[in-house]
Amino acid sequence: MALTSVAIAVFAPLPYLTNSLSSLAGEGGGLAGNYVSRPAGIQAALYVHMVAGGIALGLSPLQLIARVRARVPRLHRVVGRVVILAMVVGGLSGMVLATVNAAGAVGTAGFGLLGALWVVFPVLGFLAIRRGDVATHRRWMVRGFALTYAAVMLRLWLGVLMGAQGLAGVPDGVAFERAYAIVPFLCWVPNLVVAEWYLRRRGNGGVA
Repeated sequence: MALTSVAIAVFAPLPYLTNSLSSLAGEGGGLAGNYVSRPAGIQAALYVHMVAGGIALGLSPLQLIARVRARVPRLHRVVGRVVILAMVVGGLSGMVLATVNAAGAVGTAGFGLLGALWVVFPVLGFLAIRRGDVATHRRWMVRGFALTYAAVMLRLWLGVLMGAQGLAGVPDGVAFERAYAIVPFLCWVPNLVVAEWYLRRRGNGGVA
C-alpha cells in the first residue's frame, strides 16, 4: 500500500503539473477535457486537489508505521499536521470539483460525500489527539487514510473495468464513460468497509 500510495502521489499529478490542460485534452488525456474550458476557479481547485491529495497520499503510510511513531514521535507529530491539513484542503477542493465531475449526478454524490468525509475524519482525529485520546485519534486517521487511498483504487478500478469492457470489444471512450459512472462510490466505500473491519478486529487499541 505504501508503494502504490507514493507511486500515485508522484506520477498521477505529474502530467498535469508539466503540461497544460489544453495540450492534455488535445491528446485525449484522462479528465483534462472536462476541465479545460472550466472557469479559472475550478481549474485552480483541480490543481489544489491534486497537490494536496498527493501530499496526503504520499505521507500517510509513514504515519501508520508504529516504529516511527514510537522512535521519532516529533516527526510523527509534524508530518501528521501536514497530512491533516492536506486531507482537509484536498477534501474541500474535491467537493468543489464534485459539482462539475464527468460522472454527472452520481459523481457529485459520490465524490462530494468523499470530499466531505475527507474533511471530517482528520478533523475528528486532530481533536481527539488534542484532548489526549490516542486510540480514537488513530481510528479516525485510519479511516482518513482509507479515504485518501481512494486515489489509488479509482485508477485500479478504472483499469479493471475498462479492461473487462475492452475484452468485450467496447471502444475506449465508451468504456471510460461507463467505468467512470461507477467509480465515484466504488473507489472509497469498500476501502472504508475494510478499514472498519480492521479496526473492529484490532479492538479498542485501533492500530498497531
